[in-house]
Amino acid sequence: MFDRIAKFYNLFSSDIGIDLGTANTLVYVRGQGIVINEPSVVAVNQKTGRVVAVGSQAKLMLGRTPSHISAVRPLVDGVISDFEVTEEMMAYLMSKALHGSRKFFGPRVIVGVPSGITNVETRAVRDAAKNAGAREVHIIEEPMAAALGVKLPVLDPVGSMVVDMGGGTTDIAVISLGGIVQSKNLKVAGDRLNSDIISYIRSQFKILIGEKTAESVKIAIGSVLPSTDTAESIIKGRDLITGLPREVIITDADVREAVYPSVDMVVESVKEVLEITPPEIISDVMHRGIFMVGGGALLRGFPEMLMESVKIPVHVAPDPLTAVARGAGVVLEDFETYQDILIQNDEE
Repeated sequence: MFDRIAKFYNLFSSDIGIDLGTANTLVYVRGQGIVINEPSVVAVNQKTGRVVAVGSQAKLMLGRTPSHISAVRPLVDGVISDFEVTEEMMAYLMSKALHGSRKFFGPRVIVGVPSGITNVETRAVRDAAKNAGAREVHIIEEPMAAALGVKLPVLDPVGSMVVDMGGGTTDIAVISLGGIVQSKNLKVAGDRLNSDIISYIRSQFKILIGEKTAESVKIAIGSVLPSTDTAESIIKGRDLITGLPREVIITDADVREAVYPSVDMVVESVKEVLEITPPEIISDVMHRGIFMVGGGALLRGFPEMLMESVKIPVHVAPDPLTAVARGAGVVLEDFETYQDILIQNDEE
């Protein structure tokens, strides 16, 4: 009976996986793969309360809007900070993902969230997705989704370790038998590195730059280990002394000095998780290595620095930016097998 009802719903509805990230939101549609990868930014007209733009178009407006339009990032440190704007963003992305194939019932949605978030924060994600048009909402922890996305044997009695360094948070988790054995969630990630670069340039060069400029510098010449080739970048900002525009040349050494404290904090947290992990699982992790996903995995020299510090092989997952979304897709494609790893709804 229940199988017939499930098949009926599947015939007239769609399944969507959402990696609701602080920096970017990715949408996976069952049977199609990842169809959307947009910045988690929404531009709102304050006079009318209407959404002006979402995603890439809204990101172009950051720092360039008139007084009556505000471009905001509705997620801070991986959780919802502006419920209504998040709801609008999810509704827009779900509608865009299902364009041309909208079915009678709303979609079943799986949303990735950071590990260790509170029940209130989890309920906010569920409510936002339901208000955006979802028929049913399931929550999966991002390290678990990332492990599925990089094809780790999460259901087997084998230990796997994942470090997911995104925009707002870094998730460090040890996984075995479909559950998280030990984990730690840090509010130190890509956004913190951008802030570090802004603060460093402000103090050393007396120039104020914006977040987008800092992110561009980080991507272009950011590294955590010295190299033989010196990389340089020209940055433009406002001189704090004269108030006039000024440009300076900074090197990879400047960026390295700026981000080192935050990167070191992540490395120390990985050590802390390893210290409280059961020895049998430590043996598995030493044999199979640590898997890095998220934008932080692309920071030059970071995997090598982590490997040198913990004396365990570190692997950067293929296409680390989409690992969580692909993991949500794995659950969607075989829901019966993986439904037990989802966070249970308190109301159920």
